Amino acid sequence: MTIQSVAGTKFKISATAPTAFTAAGYAALTFLTIGEVTAGLDSIGREYAVIEHKPIDTRAVQIFKGSYSETGGTLTVALDTDDAGQNLAKTAEKSDADFYFDVEAQNGDHYYFPAKVMSFKRGFGGVDDIVSASIEIRPTVSKAGIGMIEVLTP
Repeated sequence: MTIQSVAGTKFKISATAPTAFTAAGYAALTFLTIGEVTAGLDSIGREYAVIEHKPIDTRAVQIFKGSYSETGGTLTVALDTDDAGQNLAKTAEKSDADFYFDVEAQNGDHYYFPAKVMSFKRGFGGVDDIVSASIEIRPTVSKAGIGMIEVLTP
């Protein structure tokens, strides 16, 4: 069976760039696990801009791919000020530099990518809520245009 639940997925962060933007380069890094994640990244991956060409004589719309960006998302965590991974994410939010992420699925698949942490917002909801934080992660690409590296378990 190749489908799986999100339960058991680990979200990890590193301040160190890989020596190469390859599976081996990322696997050599030491990552800190971001603890107490209660909601993961809904949708991450490459998304292309749509270019429409509309020649008057044919009236047909032709579609082309334009530029792309790596789409990100927001991790929600129960705020733990002693959690090393959360603290590194807070550091990343104050930095213009890329940080490096490893999303490890429960079956051992890894999704590695460079990203910027755009925000680290604390949440103080209602009387029956846990103090939380939302961490906005915006994946980017290396200078060579390499974005997410997907390493699937055999």
